[in-house]
Amino acid sequence: MAKKKAFALRVNEDMIKAIEKWAADEFRSTNGQIEWMLMQALKDAKRAPKKKEE
Repeated sequence: MAKKKAFALRVNEDMIKAIEKWAADEFRSTNGQIEWMLMQALKDAKRAPKKKEE
C-alpha cells in the first residue's frame, strides 16, 4: 500500500457538505471520497500514478 501524507485542505463549507453527503451515499468516509474524486480526476487527465509491480 502506498505511503500516505497528511496535509491541511481548506474547502468551501457548501462544497464540503456536498462531498460529505456524496460520501455517505457511497458508503465512504469523507477522506476516502476526496481521495476517490482526486484519483478519478487524475485518470481522466491521464495523469494517474503508475502502479509499482511487487
